Amino acid sequence: MVHDNQLTTRRIRFRFQAPSGRYFADDNMVLSHFLAELSGSFPPGEESFIRSVRRVTDQITDPRLRRRAAGFIGQESTHGQEHRRLNAELINRGYPIAWRDSKSMRERQCRREQRMSPRVHLAMTAGAEHYTAVLAERILSSAEIQAIPGTPEVWNLLNWHALEELEHKSVAFDVYRAVGGTEPIRIVVMAFLIATTVPATLLAVAISIARDPVARRHPVRLLAESRALLRGPFFKGLLRDLLRYLKPGFHPDDVDTTALLEHWQRKLFGDGGSLVDHLR
Repeated sequence: MVHDNQLTTRRIRFRFQAPSGRYFADDNMVLSHFLAELSGSFPPGEESFIRSVRRVTDQITDPRLRRRAAGFIGQESTHGQEHRRLNAELINRGYPIAWRDSKSMRERQCRREQRMSPRVHLAMTAGAEHYTAVLAERILSSAEIQAIPGTPEVWNLLNWHALEELEHKSVAFDVYRAVGGTEPIRIVVMAFLIATTVPATLLAVAISIARDPVARRHPVRLLAESRALLRGPFFKGLLRDLLRYLKPGFHPDDVDTTALLEHWQRKLFGDGGSLVDHLR
């Protein structure tokens, strides 16, 4: 079944300034490096997702799904643009994330994609979209995460991005099915992503912290903050939520986030919403 709810490509502009202090998330070294690594990975990742859908657009026959695919592309494109602007500020503050969005890395990614079949590429996008949906639900539903002090405009960006990830969480999945993607390939690809992506992310954060001369001087604090991150709301129960995707017959909308979406749509973009003045 293809859902007919329309996706809004919001023309939005955040007012980034250099984050106050070295560590912009609760003055927490590990959490700040973790969020910086995530932000650094988003622009090239979003562009890969867009390419995967565009590779099969001519095979989508359902007009509702074609409209939703266009909305998905519009939202993902805007995510990449705004994260690039934030990343420029983070790089200026010394976070070593520039390599993720370098020309050589983007070219290497494009070459890898061309060696994949369009369906495998799309299966990777659908699996990655489950990752982002799980993270988005945590960000928007966790009072603990929402209470973390930090640079306000960074949190505005994260909340907006999380909202739109939930809005379009089933689009790549539905496109994959519509163009003949099979359950075995979907499940095997996601199993590969689960086995590799979380360890790779944690390794990237560890390397980022190791290159931080301030952080290296505080090993006890680093250990305490690392344990708090891994045991906290970002990671607690993460594997369980990711593994749902491996169940035969799974669909992203099996996880009902309707009420959460409606709440945050009103909070951010309803009458008097906190981000209405960011729209262009």
